[in-house]
Amino acid sequence: MKTALIYHPIYLKHDTGPTHPERASRLRAILRKLQKTKLIETLKLIEPGAASFDDIALVHGRDYISSVKDASRRGPVNLDPDTVVSSDSFESALYAAGGVIKGIDLILDGDADNAFAMVRPPGHHARPSQAMGFCIFNNVAIGARYIQKKCKYERILIVDWDAHHGNGTEDVFYEDQGVFYISLHQYPHYPGTGAKEDNGRGKGKGFNLNLPMPAGSGDDEYIKVFKEKISPVVNSFKPQFILISAGFDGHAKDPLSSTTLTEKGYYEMTLILKELAGLYSGNRIVSVLEGGYNLFSLADSVHAHLEALAI
Repeated sequence: MKTALIYHPIYLKHDTGPTHPERASRLRAILRKLQKTKLIETLKLIEPGAASFDDIALVHGRDYISSVKDASRRGPVNLDPDTVVSSDSFESALYAAGGVIKGIDLILDGDADNAFAMVRPPGHHARPSQAMGFCIFNNVAIGARYIQKKCKYERILIVDWDAHHGNGTEDVFYEDQGVFYISLHQYPHYPGTGAKEDNGRGKGKGFNLNLPMPAGSGDDEYIKVFKEKISPVVNSFKPQFILISAGFDGHAKDPLSSTTLTEKGYYEMTLILKELAGLYSGNRIVSVLEGGYNLFSLADSVHAHLEALAI
């Protein structure tokens, strides 16, 4: 099993300020952990290129893309109350989407079995014409559209276990029967979306599954939902490619949620998705970093996630 770790130093240049939860020290903490345990030596470390304007436009309006570029040039400025851009943020965001695309290409070309894109800024709150919740471009959504364009795959699965509902990803695919979006998230919680009744529209009806988790939910509750609700849906959908919006802010020690996941939970959720990928998608998984704001629990959780991917 070949697991690729997609990373570029440009991600550290997205400067949100020293007190912002989504800051460069998140990636530095993960790298220190991977180097300390030597797990990084077992991974295929890959630097991606930048996504093209056309790649980003698979999801986002061209006027919006240009506005982000202009705002970054003028930075630091806020795109919304939570989302800061600085002079290098536009380039970092292009490389974040490019990291997902690189992981997809590695797998499709047979150069890796699965991949973890350790990127920032994160993406799952970003809507087609709106930055939101630390997110500028929707990295996972761009990846799914790229797969659709390159491979003509008819069944792509996105599993989002970030503590916050991926409202941007849901918006992009709400009427798309070819991308099944599944989200486990603390509810009620930011951004206020993700009700269980919201299950798609038009041709996408039934291809959006929200699994709201009450505050206090931990490993046992999440694994039960994976086994009893997610696995049966995936067995029916039979995805040809699996993408994970891998947020680690559901950890018990994270300051931005009230769920109580541990490294063990992230490890087991990863193994379940790996087993499903083995059944239906030729092991094809690209996991993409979203949230996680306690530096120690983030590093430990990513390490557990990568250990499971690399087995």
